Amino acid sequence: MQRTSKQKEIEILHNQNMGGFTMRKFVKELLNKRLNNEKGLTLIELLAVIVILGIIAAIAVPAIGGIIDSSRIKAVKADAVNVINAANIYFTENQDAQNATGTQLSTYLTSFGNLDQSTVTVKKNASGGNSITATGTAGTTTIYFNDATLTEIDVDSATIGNTNATPVSTVKAGS
Repeated sequence: MQRTSKQKEIEILHNQNMGGFTMRKFVKELLNKRLNNEKGLTLIELLAVIVILGIIAAIAVPAIGGIIDSSRIKAVKADAVNVINAANIYFTENQDAQNATGTQLSTYLTSFGNLDQSTVTVKKNASGGNSITATGTAGTTTIYFNDATLTEIDVDSATIGNTNATPVSTVKAGS
């Protein structure tokens, strides 16, 4: 189909009004600019990432807190075992002694750890298994040892009794 001179003139004027661009070229360049300018994340994508991180944190923080608390309890139990072992040496050297206080045991230990030295007393039992009475702190938890033997302390377990009548018990701060 041949275009008339009048049609050619209209097309030239139209092109001049568009700044030398046809509508088709204009739309094509606009789309190319838009597609090539995708460099970041959308708001929805950022919110999704933040929600996922929040869920992970909500799961991880309490789990880590529990691990730290049980480690502190096990450390106090290990301190009590060290004191009983120091008392065994004390009773070997002082065979007539029936009890050993924290002051008497201080020469056998470099540290009482988390145990309060002023509350430490180890009693020599006739059966050979000495027992400790002491108080220790594990973070915000106070642990009481009431005539507790090595087998009753059970260092590998973070569980402890919940009354002062049991050989090893605890009271959480604020309870």
